[in-house]
Amino acid sequence: MKNYIQSYCIIKNNTVRLNGQLDYLEKNNLDFSDFSKKLYKELKLSYSKFFKMDNLSKLAFLGAEYIFRDIETKTDKNVAIVLSNRASSLDTDRKHQHSIQDKDSYYPSPAVFVYTLPNIAIGEISIRHQLMSENAFFVFDSFNPQFLSNYADILIDKNKAESVLCGWVDYDNDQYEGFMYLVSHKGNLKHTVKELTNIYQNKE
Repeated sequence: MKNYIQSYCIIKNNTVRLNGQLDYLEKNNLDFSDFSKKLYKELKLSYSKFFKMDNLSKLAFLGAEYIFRDIETKTDKNVAIVLSNRASSLDTDRKHQHSIQDKDSYYPSPAVFVYTLPNIAIGEISIRHQLMSENAFFVFDSFNPQFLSNYADILIDKNKAESVLCGWVDYDNDQYEGFMYLVSHKGNLKHTVKELTNIYQNKE
């Protein structure tokens, strides 16, 4: 059975595009911390833990919120998550390193240390949506549609999941790029490398 892209979301440059349509545009030049707070309010969320997350987790979390906002799959617990990026958790790693490198003011923060693994972003999504399914986080030099496409198809075709939330969520030094999409038997877009590449390059 063929798999399709059921929904997709792109978050970058202070904008959110959902399924090819501009959903949110921030006209002010905000850094990601302030921009993410705007999106939190825009989505009318009530999830206090959001403000304790690192920026990578916030980016992935918000992308998932947009994906799950208007589709039935948000109530389905058999949703696998497969994310990727190029910087891993480097931005948070630097903050942790800074807190331990000075022997005279050595004070590592447990709240920061928690986020020194990129797969914590998956954990935040899973907790929010009560998902207990297959998940993985991969680090590549660039967006790798071939790998993600194959991985998602295998999970669905082997009945490991009914749908797969995939994506490229990269954050480093306030440079951010989020492209997340849901793969399932439902949808209007073919789940192909070409389709994924076109969407990622904003050619959809």
